[in-house]
Amino acid sequence: MSKHIVVIDDCKVVLAMASDFLAAAGFKVSTADNGVYSNHLIYSNTPPDLILLDVVMPLMSGDKKLKLLKSRDKSRNIPVLLISSKAEEELSELVETHGADGYLSKPFTASQLVRSVQSMLAA
Repeated sequence: MSKHIVVIDDCKVVLAMASDFLAAAGFKVSTADNGVYSNHLIYSNTPPDLILLDVVMPLMSGDKKLKLLKSRDKSRNIPVLLISSKAEEELSELVETHGADGYLSKPFTASQLVRSVQSMLAA
């Protein structure tokens, strides 16, 4: 059965690219354009195997969403990969302080995205 990835990003282009890249690699992909309206994808009967989460978004920032995900029993163990164009030092710090499982800098290529997702799922 293919792994389910949820991509949360306010940029429609990033959502489309990530969705296409991951689907082409055999993953089942669901998308949301903000952290507030993504709970139905995360807390469904079939929770995702991994969440790709943009850091800078309106309504709810990715780091705030990450804190919520890691504080709830149902989502605490779902790996979260932050995606952002922020500086790598800042992303690395967010991973450390908020409990993300890793990060991927934007812009990314299809192979970078798929490789990051596969290595995180294999961990």
